[in-house]
Amino acid sequence: MLAKAKSLQTLYLSSNNLSGVITSDMLAKAQSLSFLDLSRNSLLSLSSRDHTDHVNYTFDGLNEVRLSSCNIMRFPSFLKTAKNLSLLDLSNNKIQGSISKWELEGWEALVELDLSRNSLTSIEQYPGQNILQSLDVSSNQLQGPLPSAPPPPSLQKLLMSNNNLTGEIPTSFCNLTSLGYLDLSTNNLGGTIPKCLAKQSWWHLDLQFNNFHGQIPAFDSGSLKSLALNDNQLEGLLPRSLVNCYSLALLDVANNKLNDTFPHWLGKLLGLQLLVLRSNRFHGSIEDAIAPSYFSSLEIIDLSQNMFTGTLPTDLLNFTAMRHPNDLCIWSCGGVEPYQSYVEVVIKRLQLKLKVGDYTTSFRLLDFSNNQFYGGIPKVLGELGSLLVLNLSHNHLNGSIPPILGHMAALESLDLSSNKLGGKIPPELTGLTFLEVLNLSHNNLIGPIPKGKQFDTFDKDSYIGNPGLWGYPLSKECHYIFKKYCDEDGDGDGDDDSGIIPFIWKVVAMGYIWMWNSVGVEHWLHNVHNWETMVDCWKD
Repeated sequence: MLAKAKSLQTLYLSSNNLSGVITSDMLAKAQSLSFLDLSRNSLLSLSSRDHTDHVNYTFDGLNEVRLSSCNIMRFPSFLKTAKNLSLLDLSNNKIQGSISKWELEGWEALVELDLSRNSLTSIEQYPGQNILQSLDVSSNQLQGPLPSAPPPPSLQKLLMSNNNLTGEIPTSFCNLTSLGYLDLSTNNLGGTIPKCLAKQSWWHLDLQFNNFHGQIPAFDSGSLKSLALNDNQLEGLLPRSLVNCYSLALLDVANNKLNDTFPHWLGKLLGLQLLVLRSNRFHGSIEDAIAPSYFSSLEIIDLSQNMFTGTLPTDLLNFTAMRHPNDLCIWSCGGVEPYQSYVEVVIKRLQLKLKVGDYTTSFRLLDFSNNQFYGGIPKVLGELGSLLVLNLSHNHLNGSIPPILGHMAALESLDLSSNKLGGKIPPELTGLTFLEVLNLSHNNLIGPIPKGKQFDTFDKDSYIGNPGLWGYPLSKECHYIFKKYCDEDGDGDGDDDSGIIPFIWKVVAMGYIWMWNSVGVEHWLHNVHNWETMVDCWKD
């Protein structure tokens, strides 16, 4: 076919089941070829002809070559003659070894190069010349420190995540004034984050899952949209200069050693959509005196595993963006290429990686678990109609579960476990038709478990540790303490209320005796509440 295609300019055969070997001389027949895409043909391979073989053809017209997922094991030799090649995608292949000076011959015109998901072990020299703008070598086997020679000064995006890089970030990176995307995440880099790095005009900076220590430098770039510093050894305060990053949409500092109070001042960043402070040493109460306009765009907030205390602030929980469906658009939805980052989410003992950054992501999460919050659950939470995950577990919350939580129509996971919540489970919760995870265990809940819809799918783990609960899926249809009263004071057949009067007077008498013994009015009222529940049990 290619032998008769001298005038062919574009060849697009991506995502098929093509097999066989493509040789350089076959491609040379298409002398006018400028665009070649054979990607995602896993049974296809290129000739492994040695670079010393004589060649009498050139690919001066080639401008864009995409050979992703083609089982390629070495850099194709024919590319050396493609002197005008501006885009090259060799991602997700089996290329091994080093990126050497020899391998880079003929790549002088490259603007974008993707070598991700291969088996490269080192970079002797950065590819491209002074016009290279994007380089992706993520998910390889790169080892040792970052190359001492700086990347091309024209570079705008550098992705080197998921490798085995060690050492510190060279200060030469601070001279890359064009660099806006830098992803060095999931490596073994250490040392402190250079202060000069914080002064650059970043769009997206991702240093998560490394071994950086010391304090976070004073980032203050108005162009910064995403800052991921989670899973390091950073300590000290969250820099107040972040309030000057007025374009900031994502801030993740989870799993560090930061010691600070709640950064209410971040509420001034009206575009902030994701705030993750999980697993640090943040402490103190969250001030309720927060302007209603603060955090109006927030769609993911994770404050879990800290030392926050006080009551849950009503004003903070009045998240406008969580009330109605709206696609998560972290990058201002215009002018800037989408960028992917990852946020870890824990749902019912499962640790998930949530990818955010594409315009299609729509995930809303509120996690205040494993703190020292007390008081009741604010009713304003019931107005967050697009919230998918609500986790308030492992706190000291008391009172009853507000029935208005049944209005959270999109809710898929609800965890209120390990608190001091009492009263009955509101039957309104059965209206949560998308609910897949429910955990109300280890509270003081009483009464029958509601039946119907999603509640018929939950197992007993959702309710254990509540001695006053009964009904499916628990083995007891009525709690044995309450049943004991029913059996002693009623006739046991449940056909009439003949036994309820002496039963009532017995419980009321118990309440007055408790008051007389100075146990307190609160205990007596709690006893009367239990009496009402025992009546329900007896009737049930």
